[in-house]
Amino acid sequence: MPTYEHPRPSVTVDVVVFGYDGGHDLKLLLIQRGSDPYQGQWALPGGFVEMDEDLEAGALRELEEETGVKDLFVEQLYTFGKPGRDPRGRVISVAHYALVNLSKHPAAAASDASEVAWFSLDKLPELAFDHAEIIKLATTRLRAKVRYQPIGFELLPEEFTLGELQALYETILGVPEFNKRNFRTRILRTGILEEVGRQQNVAHRPAILYRFNEATYQQLVEQRDSGVLRRALDFEI
Repeated sequence: MPTYEHPRPSVTVDVVVFGYDGGHDLKLLLIQRGSDPYQGQWALPGGFVEMDEDLEAGALRELEEETGVKDLFVEQLYTFGKPGRDPRGRVISVAHYALVNLSKHPAAAASDASEVAWFSLDKLPELAFDHAEIIKLATTRLRAKVRYQPIGFELLPEEFTLGELQALYETILGVPEFNKRNFRTRILRTGILEEVGRQQNVAHRPAILYRFNEATYQQLVEQRDSGVLRRALDFEI
């Protein structure tokens, strides 16, 4: 077996999972560590990458093993490799992030996590490692991306009102309230929403229900017409 003169740092993956439950509160999935280092402290789900798996597979495996959450689309965020970030030695972490609807992804502690919980993004506990830095970057990336790609639909039910969609954008971007008429005009102009009927069995006047039109969005992507989405979704804040 060959030997190498150069040091070989360990590689881990961490996963920032943003959750939404329909209110004005963006949530974050955290685990309470069941072993050292930082036993008892809250942290992002994650762990060491196995020798025979790629990074995304490792991120999904660790997420399911520690929280029970699975079947997510994760996107690579950034690589964190500052010396001393992990007391166990030279450890490089490749962070990923994901968006979920809370009702579709119940969480339960497993593996080396003693507890799992959803925390308000504005009220996070003290975190282990450099996970506060990872979360800060993930939040910045989310707020930037939602202004030019319709990623927020991952957090909504299949059918939703424009009011629910507006509340989601306000929550992600951290603003109190958009101009209602301006929001609706600009989002409908894109053509990426499809009207599917009205609400049923509600005490107030039934609102129109919409769903995300994947075909129209893909057509815009293929035409490289990202400007249409950017002009529509990049709301003044």
